[in-house]
Amino acid sequence: MRVRDFFLLFAVCLVWAFNNVLSKIIVTDWAIPPLFYVTLRFSVVAVLMLPWLLPMPRPAWRIVAIALLLGGGSFALLFVGLRTTSPSAAAIILQLGVPFTVLLSILLLGERIHWRRGLGIALTLAGVVIVSWRPDGVMLSSGLWLVAASAFAGAAGAVLMKQVVGVKPFRFQAWVGLISATVLGLLSFALEDGQWAAAGHIGWPFVGAILFTALIVSIGAHSIYYHLIGHYEANLIAPLTLMTPLGTIALGVLITHDRFDLRMGIGGALALLGVLIVALRRKPATELLVEREIR
Repeated sequence: MRVRDFFLLFAVCLVWAFNNVLSKIIVTDWAIPPLFYVTLRFSVVAVLMLPWLLPMPRPAWRIVAIALLLGGGSFALLFVGLRTTSPSAAAIILQLGVPFTVLLSILLLGERIHWRRGLGIALTLAGVVIVSWRPDGVMLSSGLWLVAASAFAGAAGAVLMKQVVGVKPFRFQAWVGLISATVLGLLSFALEDGQWAAAGHIGWPFVGAILFTALIVSIGAHSIYYHLIGHYEANLIAPLTLMTPLGTIALGVLITHDRFDLRMGIGGALALLGVLIVALRRKPATELLVEREIR
């Protein structure tokens, strides 16, 4: 990989990592209702991607399902979960998306699993167990359960995404934005209150955060990411994207003062090693890549 492209990918992963920490600040410190936050983010994406909306990809039901799983569902679960867990712990639990994707591919697509991938899945699960360990046993907080559910939703969307051919990234993002904003907007209206008052209390910093997540993260970082995928093998790109959870952990410790002890260090290292083993298999790791399509 060219040095310039490596630093571009590094910048993309750093943006994704910072966005994870920023989202924690938005839903916890700023007390912005998470469904409302995700609705605004995808609304901006939908408006900016409007010129690429039509024609709608077929079959329509699959695009709707992918949008809800990879878009609104995954992000809504993650941001609700971040209200009661740290970005560092969430970054490690999110690595469950890799074994989830592999297992769903086996169940739904009939793919076979090699012993090396089985080892990678086992190490990832072992790392998550260690991170979740408490003196009275393994325990996932409500927030971490929601983060794990977010990883599963992303994995399910990734498996469905493998069955879609010929959809341009901007058209895909247009439909993800429109469908997610519509569904989550209705859920926010029904389940949350005080959304606009909370946003008004924060003011321009919240506006800037929304624009950052929509313009820099969803559109800017992913445009660079798509470009790099087109020029390099997935087996090269996939392991390098592990800079995202590492960056999230580092920024979480620095910015939100996450507690990061030896137990989390060992668990995180095992989980990331497991993901790396899965990513370095001989066949292209497309399912590992698509789960990041909308981050």
